[in-house]
Amino acid sequence: MEKLKINTVDEYIAQMPESQKFMLESIRSIIKSAAPMATEVISYQMPAYKLHTVLVYFASNKNHVGFYPTNKPIEIFKEQLKNYKTSKGAIQFPLNQKLPVTLIKKIVAYRIKMDLEQAALKKKKK
Repeated sequence: MEKLKINTVDEYIAQMPESQKFMLESIRSIIKSAAPMATEVISYQMPAYKLHTVLVYFASNKNHVGFYPTNKPIEIFKEQLKNYKTSKGAIQFPLNQKLPVTLIKKIVAYRIKMDLEQAALKKKKK
């Protein structure tokens, strides 16, 4: 069976199991509140939030929501992330636990800072 092309975050969430929709809407809301100026897009068939570059992605998995803020925030916030499974650029938030709202907002804020600094450097080089 061919996978459907997802064009919006609403479409992405709508196609997920009912058991995951609340958590997906929750992480979406947390990210949007932390980055109200970011554009919501679909990139690599996942919800993503973009300023000059993509700040973060999230995705539904069988037992967790994957949160993809790139590798640097995972290094910076490693102490606060010790209760979660992480890899180089991903954090797994188990479906049976509450989302760490404050931590997600801090990571998004850090990514915004990185994005704005990189954009300023590029502008300076021109």
